[in-house]
Amino acid sequence: MDLDVVIDVVCPWCYVGKRQLDKALEQRPAAISSLRYRPYQLSTETPPEGVDRAEHYARKFGDSPQYKAAREHLLTLGQRLGIAFDFESDCRIANTLDAHRLIRWALNPGLQAEVAEGLMKAYFEDCAFLGDHDLLVDIAAQAGMDAELVADLLKTDQDKDLIGSEVRQAQSMGIQGVPMFIFNGSAGVSGAQDASILVGVIDKLQAQAS
Repeated sequence: MDLDVVIDVVCPWCYVGKRQLDKALEQRPAAISSLRYRPYQLSTETPPEGVDRAEHYARKFGDSPQYKAAREHLLTLGQRLGIAFDFESDCRIANTLDAHRLIRWALNPGLQAEVAEGLMKAYFEDCAFLGDHDLLVDIAAQAGMDAELVADLLKTDQDKDLIGSEVRQAQSMGIQGVPMFIFNGSAGVSGAQDASILVGVIDKLQAQAS
């Protein structure tokens, strides 16, 4: 079956969701014939220089008990999934347009999962700025992409309009939060669900198909 995973690489739940998907696919390695990561932007208005993460979170969430509880839950989940979330160090949230372009370019060589993983690890564990083209080229190279080609493409507007169109399409489909897992173009599972939930959906769809 086909699986589209809609993510934004500065969403911590997307990192959790990807790791849960990895666990699910370990249990059902032959179930997904086509896996594609698709773009979503939580903030298309983020400037090229990014925004300070601590200030942004303070404005958006304040100091509410719900925010603190969600943060603790993410840290606990991260430990279980091998994610070393760093929410304390200084960090800037980038406009993720270029990061999504990189993920798109990773489609043909079949390296989207590796690039998405590299981007989220760099941001959430190393507090790296995803607007840095040198960083994006390095992540591409580590994933096995042509670093020189990526560097050249990042200097252009290649696929910027296409990414924007895909983000708007996701919004028009009613997607308001990520991650979103879309099986066979129709069956949607929202949120960073446990691997067992994703395995259950795969098994159900396979049973229906047979």
